[in-house]
Amino acid sequence: MRVILLEDVPKLGKKGDVVNVKDGYARNYLIPRKLAVTATDEEVERLKEEALKMKEKEERKKKALLELKERLIGKELVLKARAGEKGKLFGSITASEIAEAMVKSFGVSVDKKSIELDAPIKEVGEHLVRFKLGMGVDVEVKVRVEPEG
Repeated sequence: MRVILLEDVPKLGKKGDVVNVKDGYARNYLIPRKLAVTATDEEVERLKEEALKMKEKEERKKKALLELKERLIGKELVLKARAGEKGKLFGSITASEIAEAMVKSFGVSVDKKSIELDAPIKEVGEHLVRFKLGMGVDVEVKVRVEPEG
């Protein structure tokens, strides 16, 4: 019996695959557990349309991320923090503070988990910060920390 997998099934295939299995396995295990549906012509056609829609959606998302990357290239984010005489900050600049500053400065909402910091910024000066926007799109933004007052 030919079935279309609705979920990844170990040792059988991935979601969306059309596979041949024994009738009993399909009727008694895969179909009742909603892991597969019978591969009729209509179901195969629906699967192709669904895959095409998903691909278009991913392409639009990637295009939007690339546009965001272009907007951020060459930008400089300026943050002010209290610092001592030798340029050491009282405290540190964290990923969440950088994310808040991105919204205020550029109107861009970035998840703090997508900001790559080896360690919190603890000194005045310029620092390169990498943003992982998703789908393999990364951008580096210069963050300049200035002493307050």
